[in-house]
Amino acid sequence: MLDFSQYFPITNPTLIFCMVLLIILVAPIVMGKLRIPHIIGMVLAGVLIGPFGLNILERDSSFELFGRVGLLYIMFLAGIEMDMEGLKKDLYKVSVFGILTFMIPFILTYYSCTWYLGYSPLASILIGCIMSSNTLIAYPIIIRYGLHRNSVSTLSVGASMLSLFFALVVVAALVGSITGGTGTMFWIFFTVKFLTWCAVTTWVIRHLTRWFLRRYSDSVMQYIFVLSLMFISAATCELIGLEGIFGAFFSGLILNRFIPSVSPLMNRIEFIGNAIFIPYFLIGVGMLINARILFEGGNILTIVLCMVFFGTIGKGVAAYLSCFLFRRSWREGNLMFGITSAHAAGGIAMVMIGLNLEISPGHYLLDDEVLNGVVMMILCTCIISTILTDYASRDIVLHRKSRRKMSEKDNNGDDEKMLIPVKYPETCDTLLELAMLMRNEKLGRGLIALNVVYDDADAIYNKREGQRLLKHIQQKASASDVKVQTQVRLATNIANGIKHAFKENDASEIILGQHIHDNSTRRFWGQFAQSLFNGLNRQIIIARCTIPLSTIRVFHVAVPSRAEFEPGFYRWLERISRMVSRLGCRIVFHGREESLALIRAFAENKYGSMRAEYAAMNHWNDFKALAAEVEEHQMLVVVTARQGTVSYKSAMERLPDELTTYYRYGNVMIIFPDQYGSQPDMMTFATTQHREQESIWESMKKCVSSLRRIRQHFPAAKSRSTDA
Repeated sequence: MLDFSQYFPITNPTLIFCMVLLIILVAPIVMGKLRIPHIIGMVLAGVLIGPFGLNILERDSSFELFGRVGLLYIMFLAGIEMDMEGLKKDLYKVSVFGILTFMIPFILTYYSCTWYLGYSPLASILIGCIMSSNTLIAYPIIIRYGLHRNSVSTLSVGASMLSLFFALVVVAALVGSITGGTGTMFWIFFTVKFLTWCAVTTWVIRHLTRWFLRRYSDSVMQYIFVLSLMFISAATCELIGLEGIFGAFFSGLILNRFIPSVSPLMNRIEFIGNAIFIPYFLIGVGMLINARILFEGGNILTIVLCMVFFGTIGKGVAAYLSCFLFRRSWREGNLMFGITSAHAAGGIAMVMIGLNLEISPGHYLLDDEVLNGVVMMILCTCIISTILTDYASRDIVLHRKSRRKMSEKDNNGDDEKMLIPVKYPETCDTLLELAMLMRNEKLGRGLIALNVVYDDADAIYNKREGQRLLKHIQQKASASDVKVQTQVRLATNIANGIKHAFKENDASEIILGQHIHDNSTRRFWGQFAQSLFNGLNRQIIIARCTIPLSTIRVFHVAVPSRAEFEPGFYRWLERISRMVSRLGCRIVFHGREESLALIRAFAENKYGSMRAEYAAMNHWNDFKALAAEVEEHQMLVVVTARQGTVSYKSAMERLPDELTTYYRYGNVMIIFPDQYGSQPDMMTFATTQHREQESIWESMKKCVSSLRRIRQHFPAAKSRSTDA
């Protein structure tokens, strides 16, 4: 009989990596068949192939390295995908939940360890810190269900980081008390270090990120830059006495503003983390677990049950008590409990501190029995957390769908279909990003990228260049999982070619780029833009961006009076609000009180987390003063109108001159809203108006002719009366 044990554990790096990839591939498939969250499959696979299982793989330095990166990655994703405005709005609730989810498990675990297990007070404090903190092991489930920007997720993630911070501070004080390093000066020095680190890290990351993104657009360079900032923040956080996972989370919070959720960079960050680093971490956690110790007798089973029971009960009490205090539904309480109940590498790090902390010669704060108990506790809490989070997430999503049946019917009737005419390589990326920020992801509709080529002697060459440009757009869009339909067409007139493509594709709006090559007043609208907005009645957006959209801090929107009476009022308001919400920047609406009241109501109802401000602009003549005040890192949005419409003003004819004079090289977006309902184009309206005017003119001519005839007869009647 062959003995295969001589071939294990595998030491060949190629086979090790191949085995890990097979686990990452097969585990979700098997767990999906069993209807179990695939995260549990990763952990159980680590138990099976690890040194305490079949001993197929040894937990070497690669698992320590990639596992550490995976843990930092989870915390970084939690920070970078958090709803910052929701966090600011619910800061009080986050603080309350964070204190409860730290204090209740800490107290229950402390007294259970001292009274029931007979541990010393110092050892019980350390175990209480382990159980009061938690790891966001189930966060990938939240992302998969699209709940990472839900208010409950923001509340749970913020409370998790707060409880982790409290636990790390208590551990630092515990170590200092044993080594003789506590006291007033210790706390003063620690507070100064922490506050200084927060201020310096925030300032450096913000300014460095803004500088880098404005100068380098290469996707690989941007990803490496973001990852470098995460590791620098984690490393410097460890220097001040805190765990690196807190630094990774803090760097994610700072970068949250610069990486929109629909950007290609965010897609790469999520993809690489979920494909490699996070599964590596989960498998590595499983390889730490020795399930055999549960059957070896001794006190280990009692320790595991005590930790799991009191720690999990404490997290559950904190979650449901917070749910009751904040008047949340019980399904949201289930999600809060599921996210905050798992423990992983943070617990291992704390228990290793206790194993190496000598309280007397030859005696350490914790022993190997506690280490084994903590490792088994990690397995149990990971299973509880992932199952409960998956169940609660599915329940919330199904409940949301049932409540939004009517809105889904409305969405199915939405005619959103964006057309992006592209001509210059330097502007196509910005136009694509602008469209992706404005599109409605729930509709699942793609974009239409168009390149119109003059039908002349160079048509073949220009067509090939257009195809190359559209291929580049497809590659950029595929990085964000956005479908793009491309089309190159020949035309003797560029504007007519765009209009024909618009009608053929039944598009709802056009997003154009304003050329930067010639910014004179004479050619402000370019070669064909003026013909487009005069020949089409649908929404047209003309944009000029000199810096990346993610680095814009404030949007200033100039709204003309009576803009609320235009048919396209809510369309452009929806697009702008959606874009600003995803960018996470401020927006200031300038207009009359009547218009601002409707805008405020819309923003508060649909985009409550958007940082919106409202400033009075009583007359359109104040526009040039507004344009002069907009700074380089801000964008000016001008809502204009076509001639003859309700909100049109003669002062709008000076718009090219004013923008050229007062805002020559700044970021600008000009919006021509939908006009005249659903009529196909402006020519139809003009024809109708012309016919009505002709009929009125004919009627007036007939009236004048009748009056002339009466006047001709009147003198004759007067002379007859005189003769009589």
